Amino acid sequence: MYRRSRSSNLGVLMLGSQLLQVGLDNIPPVTLAVLALNVYLFLFPAAPLLRSCVSVQQAYWQGDWRRLLLAPFHHADDWHLYFNMVSLLWKGMNLERRLGTPWFLYILSVFSVLTGAVYLLLEALLTELADDQSYSQACAVGFSGVLFALKVLHNHYHPGSVMYVMGLPVSSRYASWVELVLIHLTAPGTSFVGHLAGILVGLLYTSGPLNRIMSKCADLFLSNELGSHRYRSAGTSGYAGNSGDLYGYFYDPPGYHTPSYTGGLTEEQQLEEAIRNSLQDRRRGHDRRSYGDSSDDMSAEELRRRRRRRFDN
Repeated sequence: MYRRSRSSNLGVLMLGSQLLQVGLDNIPPVTLAVLALNVYLFLFPAAPLLRSCVSVQQAYWQGDWRRLLLAPFHHADDWHLYFNMVSLLWKGMNLERRLGTPWFLYILSVFSVLTGAVYLLLEALLTELADDQSYSQACAVGFSGVLFALKVLHNHYHPGSVMYVMGLPVSSRYASWVELVLIHLTAPGTSFVGHLAGILVGLLYTSGPLNRIMSKCADLFLSNELGSHRYRSAGTSGYAGNSGDLYGYFYDPPGYHTPSYTGGLTEEQQLEEAIRNSLQDRRRGHDRRSYGDSSDDMSAEELRRRRRRRFDN
């Protein structure tokens, strides 16, 4: 566990500066809302850390299941918050554009709860195998587990790409596992089991039954708009902008799914690339709408005359 320091909140100020540099208009709505929720609960926590962290002892033995909802959105200190939210900013801008806002919100909701549940299962298993009650008492807090699940999902959509983990070039297929080990070695205070739980949740979605289960639940209980993620995630990207125009049906920019998109770039550089792609999509959408409006006002005869004139020229 980290001891929370409220002396400076420098990490919060740096996060605010980072968001202003990116531009709030360039951040998809769910990503921005989750960022705001995490910052708000850091400044005005719903419960103290000892009552919001999740452990087998507190959640399972004592029946305090609300910790599954509180733990992902509370952080030990301002730097814990800063690094997690910068990572969410980059992953959210990529994934929310690809999957669409409703489905990305659905994924975050499921991942947030399921990561905590898998964490409890792993800690309970370790308690039995090692006959050591300290595993049941280990209390985890923070958004890191969900971020590992999102990293697995992001890497799944960029097969064959090269990512840099602490300066080391790693295939996207193994990047999450390498990062899991390196973070554990370089930052002993972090929760290895919590991060592992996130990776397993991500694999359940990309390689297991979780995607199909969520799709069936969406078809049964939720709106049809959620089900449309299947088509957007197959090669389109976007989200609903502030003006209400849907940027979810334009093809990804050339090279978006190729190794050159991430190879050699830091996460900050990839974030800048994602912003440029988002702005290009908006300009393309404006051009398409403008062309469509002018075409609707023309008669069929006028269109034929213009086509013949271009053909003669």
